[in-house]
Amino acid sequence: MSSSSESKSVTYSSTRGCPSQHDLSFREVVMRGLAHDRGLFVPNTFPSVTKEEVESWRSLSYADLAVEVIGKYVKEDEVPREKLADIVTRSCAAFRAIDVTPVVDVGGHMVLELFHGPTFAFKDVALQMLGNFFEYFLETGSHDGRPTGLGGPPRGT
Repeated sequence: MSSSSESKSVTYSSTRGCPSQHDLSFREVVMRGLAHDRGLFVPNTFPSVTKEEVESWRSLSYADLAVEVIGKYVKEDEVPREKLADIVTRSCAAFRAIDVTPVVDVGGHMVLELFHGPTFAFKDVALQMLGNFFEYFLETGSHDGRPTGLGGPPRGT
């Protein structure tokens, strides 16, 4: 039987340490974008991964691996696993490469290509999922009826 900490999602706090921006849920963080104190949200804890889990992930597709990793942070209390898989699958479908972010050999150097998204920018990797999580939380009323704005990283970063 899993402990309650294993069945609850990770909480997040601002890098600037404002007390009102501490221990927020994944839903709250997605709907806020940047922290009100202008900090970035970071996990308060990092889930553990066993060697056996890592081994079992070796043959997974990008989307399936993303579900496993994100599922360590976002549990059923926030996003049902089936919906998480749907969000990830739809997000990955926007990429031109079947591997989403393929690793290719360039003159003997292995290079991770992050430009296969809809805008050819590395930010597509995160923002495709963020947009789909945002849409899900709006559809499910997870924003507590408050108007919200979608915030991403500033341009040029």
